[in-house]
Amino acid sequence: MEELWEQNPFSLNHQEKTKYYENRILELTKKHAEGCAPYAKLLRKFDFSIEKTHKIEDYPFLPVRLFKESELKSVGDEEIVKTMTSSGTSGQQVSKIYLDKATSTNQTKALVKITSEFLGKNRLPMLIIDSKSVVKNRKLFSARGAGILGFSMLGYNVTYALDENMNLDFDTVYRFLEKHKEENIFLFGFTFMIWEHFYKALAEVNHSVDLSRGILLHGGGFKKLESQAVDNETYKRELKRVCGIEKVYNYYGMVEQTGSIFMECEHGRLHASNFSDILIRNPKDFSMCKKGEKGLIQLVSVLPESYPGHSILSEDVGEIIGEDDCPCGRWGKTFKIYGRIKQAEVRGCSDTYERK
Repeated sequence: MEELWEQNPFSLNHQEKTKYYENRILELTKKHAEGCAPYAKLLRKFDFSIEKTHKIEDYPFLPVRLFKESELKSVGDEEIVKTMTSSGTSGQQVSKIYLDKATSTNQTKALVKITSEFLGKNRLPMLIIDSKSVVKNRKLFSARGAGILGFSMLGYNVTYALDENMNLDFDTVYRFLEKHKEENIFLFGFTFMIWEHFYKALAEVNHSVDLSRGILLHGGGFKKLESQAVDNETYKRELKRVCGIEKVYNYYGMVEQTGSIFMECEHGRLHASNFSDILIRNPKDFSMCKKGEKGLIQLVSVLPESYPGHSILSEDVGEIIGEDDCPCGRWGKTFKIYGRIKQAEVRGCSDTYERK
C-alpha cells in the first residue's frame, strides 16, 4: 500500500494496475479467510485456492446485500474503532461495516488523495448544501451525516446553506460568500438535496448568488430526480444558469467501500483510481461483460482490511467506456451508471430523506 500514497491517484495504467492488484487482492483474500469464518466458508464452497494468484475477475465477490444479512469482520471486536451503516428507507435492513484503525485511516487518506485532484492541494472554504441538524440526527447520521462529516475534512470554515427546516438561508450564504469573495469555494451535498432545496430556491426568487468560483462535489445518484426528467447534463446546465457555477463533479461510491470513491472528470466520465477497480458482469450468469455492454457493477478496492469488502457485487447497472484513454489524461477505467437493477432495494444517501 505504501507505494500508492506516493503517486498520483490516477497514475497506474492497465498493465501496472493488473500486476499490483493480483498481489494485493490475494493478500487481502488470505487475510479475510484467516480472520472471517463466513468468508473462509464461502471460499471453500467455491473450492477457491488462496495459495496462488488469480486474475482479478476470478476472485469470489460478495453481493452487497450480504453485509445487511451477516456480520462480516476480519478482526477482533477490541480492534473495531468505528461501525459504518449504509442508508436505507424505513423498514429496510442496513449494511454494517466494521472498521479498525488501519482501514479507517486508509479510507480517509484515499478520499483526500482522490478529491485533491479536483479541489487542489489546499483546503478551501466549504459550503455544505444541507442542514447542520443532519449531523445531530442519529437517524440520518449513517448516511447523510457520515458523508458530510467525511467530506468536511477537506474544507475549512464549514458553513451550512440550509436551516433546520431545509430552507435556503440566504443571509448565511451571502455572509459566507462575502467573507471568501477572493477565494475558490468548495461546495458539497447530495444530488437530490441540492436540486430540491438549493437549485429550486434560487430558481424561484430574484436573489443573485455568484458561485462562479465554486467547485461542487455531489453524490447519491439521480434516481429521485428521474420523475422530474433531470439527468446529469440538465443538472449541470441549470446550476450554472442560477448561480454561475461551472465546475460540478458527480461521484459514485458506497459505504461498503468508503474512501475509494469514483470521481467524474471534466469530460463527464466516472474514473476508477489506483485504490479501486470496476468490473461489469452479466446479471443472468455473472460472466464478464465487454466494453460497452451493460451489466451489474462489481467494485474492487485495495483498502478494506478489517472486513471482506475488497470485492463486492453492487445492485447498480453500468458499462465500461474505456481504459487509459480518457481525454482528461487520467489513467484507469472509465464508466457510466444507468441506475439500480429492477426490484433492487432503493438506497443511497439522498434516499434517507423524504420530504414531508
